[in-house]
Amino acid sequence: MRFRGPNGPKGQRRNYSQHTTRYYIRTLEDFARRFNRPPDRLGPRHIREYQAELFQKQKLSAGTVTNRLAALRFFYVKTLRKAWSIAETPYPKKTHRLPTILSQEEVARLIDAADTPFHRTLLITLYATGLRCAELTHLKVSDVDSKRMVIRVQGGKWRKDRDV
Repeated sequence: MRFRGPNGPKGQRRNYSQHTTRYYIRTLEDFARRFNRPPDRLGPRHIREYQAELFQKQKLSAGTVTNRLAALRFFYVKTLRKAWSIAETPYPKKTHRLPTILSQEEVARLIDAADTPFHRTLLITLYATGLRCAELTHLKVSDVDSKRMVIRVQGGKWRKDRDV
């Protein structure tokens, strides 16, 4: 079975990427194949069963299952114009993991492992400032205020400016 995805004229208006479109279509194909019926003939009971299978049999992560449900929700709400009940098909809760904190010795070994003085400088700057890698790669000399000992980050996460 092949389905037309959200990147037709309406999908382009919604600004979905080609990757999202392909992912949504693959999800619908998988869902229809699972029950051997077109997805417009499947309902909430089938969606819940599919969701349980994704978790229990396929052992997919909460984020992946959420993405699959988003594809099905798009199809039912936007394409078929049917109601979608979050209560009947709840989205899974994501597990929040704490980041791994390196010891001082591990940080020193990491910095010492740099091949060139340039790479060593990058690692030291990352460690000392807490910059994100993308923020570091966009720094310019004019962003460094050596008198105030401040680095100006322009257009960082969520396109916000900040000083570190």
